[in-house]
Amino acid sequence: MISQDADQRLKRSRKIANLLDGAWGIPHTPWRFGVDALLGLLPVAGDLVSALLGLSIVWQAHKLGAPRTLKLRMLANIGLDFLLGSIPIIGDIADVAYRKNIRNTDLLEAWLKK
Repeated sequence: MISQDADQRLKRSRKIANLLDGAWGIPHTPWRFGVDALLGLLPVAGDLVSALLGLSIVWQAHKLGAPRTLKLRMLANIGLDFLLGSIPIIGDIADVAYRKNIRNTDLLEAWLKK
């Protein structure tokens, strides 16, 4: 059973993840994109802002007392996305396909349900 505080933090993280990674769908495809993909169009600065926004989910995990290994995995997802984002065109595709924020929220939810 997840506590009420944990549930609220998870819901907050899910909302942020959906805004950043899946706010809009591409018609007639299963692909979704969010603010993260739009920020990725700005060289370097966009990926930096995107990474900083993604840290809010790691912060929620920290406030819930998540283990260091979980937070490191979440940071690794952010770091990988940041590195991929620095490659022109490939980075833009990776922003839509990799969806680091949804991955991190899924990791947090799986940990909370254990």
